[in-house]
Amino acid sequence: MSASAAVVAITSVPYNALDWLIEHWSDELREIGEKYGIEMLEYTFMHHAFLVGVLIAVMAPLIGTFLVHRQLALIGDALAHTAFAGVAVGLFVNATFGTGISPYITAVVVAMIAALAIELISEVTDAYNDVSMAIVLSAGFALGAVLISLNTGGLAVGINQYLFGNLATVSRENVIILIVLFVIVTLVVSLTYKQLLYVTFDETAARVAGLRVPWYNRVVAMLTAMVVVGAMQIMGVILVAAMLVVPVAGAAQVARGFREALLASVVLAQIAVLVGITLSYQYETTAGGTIVLVAVAIYIGAVLVGKVQSHQVTAEGTRSVPDEELAD
Repeated sequence: MSASAAVVAITSVPYNALDWLIEHWSDELREIGEKYGIEMLEYTFMHHAFLVGVLIAVMAPLIGTFLVHRQLALIGDALAHTAFAGVAVGLFVNATFGTGISPYITAVVVAMIAALAIELISEVTDAYNDVSMAIVLSAGFALGAVLISLNTGGLAVGINQYLFGNLATVSRENVIILIVLFVIVTLVVSLTYKQLLYVTFDETAARVAGLRVPWYNRVVAMLTAMVVVGAMQIMGVILVAAMLVVPVAGAAQVARGFREALLASVVLAQIAVLVGITLSYQYETTAGGTIVLVAVAIYIGAVLVGKVQSHQVTAEGTRSVPDEELAD
């Protein structure tokens, strides 16, 4: 067996395993749909959409919680626009040279390069993070716009699904890409959780303790790029950053600690995605926009719950003071 044949054989094993996993997921959802008469579960593209949504609802809050506490919420938006450039690169190369490369692969590469660029610009020029993010965002979106203008035929038409998201275009290959990104993101966060937590809340102390803070900053940025590209399938470039921020902001209203906020944000994101995808199918609306509106509604509900909890704590604290102490 030649070396190339051996590489193909080795890489085909995990691909086949993931392909079987997706097929098993579809079979289970189809069976549930037939049993309870749920029409939308009869379609394979909805099986893919729900699987992608569930994975995104774990990945996005997992990274978003660190970003929000570090006041880097806008990095998701910056990387989403550079991911758009990556999609444009993939579509342009396919249209020009007739290749079959997935635009999501080029989006991952370009977004990760952009993530490193944001960190390097901040380190080399001493510019604030928002400045470096604005520069990368502008450059990324400009590159995408130029590539689209060079081929205004099918390229401009094909870009719409990436801008706004589309449930019907989530293919099995795209699901496999997302599963790989999901494994990488969750594994890296699990292995570096304590270090990331330290860097997030006290960067100066982390440097004194010997942690390579710039390296961990780059890790967070690159993981964010992966999440953005994964979520782009159903959220679209324009709304993808919302999944990094809105569920986390909602969880912060009711949680009492970082770990609790992390878990709560995942739960809120799952509700937003599942309800949003269902409503999007029922009313034929844009998936990304529907999911974000549901997430914002959940955030408003979380704010109200948080206010009620705060009021109850204040009232209990007042009632806990003995009458004789008040008299004194």
